[in-house]
Amino acid sequence: MAYRSDVESFTTWAERLDIDQPADIDRLILRRYVAYLSTRQFARRSVARKVAGVRRYFGWLRRNGYVQTDPSTSLRAPSGEGRLPRVLSQSDIDELLDGPTPDDEPMWRRRRDDAVLELLYGSGLRVSELCQVDVDAVDLVAEAVSVWGKGSKERRVPLSTPATEAVAAWLQIRREVLPASGGAAMFANERGNRLTPRDVRRIIDRRSPVPTHPHALRHTFATHLLDGGADLRAVQELLGHSDVSTTQRYTHVSKQRLRTVYSQTHPRA
Repeated sequence: MAYRSDVESFTTWAERLDIDQPADIDRLILRRYVAYLSTRQFARRSVARKVAGVRRYFGWLRRNGYVQTDPSTSLRAPSGEGRLPRVLSQSDIDELLDGPTPDDEPMWRRRRDDAVLELLYGSGLRVSELCQVDVDAVDLVAEAVSVWGKGSKERRVPLSTPATEAVAAWLQIRREVLPASGGAAMFANERGNRLTPRDVRRIIDRRSPVPTHPHALRHTFATHLLDGGADLRAVQELLGHSDVSTTQRYTHVSKQRLRTVYSQTHPRA
């Protein structure tokens, strides 16, 4: 919906220049559009998203033969200010993982949700990685799980002791939810299908004491490791980042937390 709105805004702007078909758009006109956006007091992140929408639009036009060349190929927008990832407090994590559940909740759901949450927080998995985990990817003896990350890169991630125990408990009753015909998926929803990111979001909504999202557990995993003294390169490997600069943003979060602790506890802060 956001991309559609952005493309409609661009076409409205182009019509003011008496341009009525995509083939009349060239790179110079697109650069003028970016300059126009920059004067409209949009945040840099908003400008970047609008430009991304235009690039997707022209990419679609080119693939479907509506234009011969894609004028947006090298179009760039001002880089947005990166947001620091939001992390959960230790008390929020404790309640999320160990908090009480409704008395009428079935045992299979409790065990599945425990295993899902322990993997997200204890191993720092992306929600897409978790949903694609198969049974044979988990080695309970070695306490490790193999996942496929971005760029089809496989990595082996350690399992925490609580995660190992939660997964083992879930595997004991997994067939109550996932029939034999359901395949090798580790986690399934109520319909017996492989768990989806939306299903995981529902699990967190039921269990979290504060509004949050699945990726926040990955952020919290990385930040808590760094707060505990973990090496940045080790955290990079655990998260599956190809560039250490992506991991470095978590050091900023840790510094902020250190500053908060200092301000709250030092007598002369």
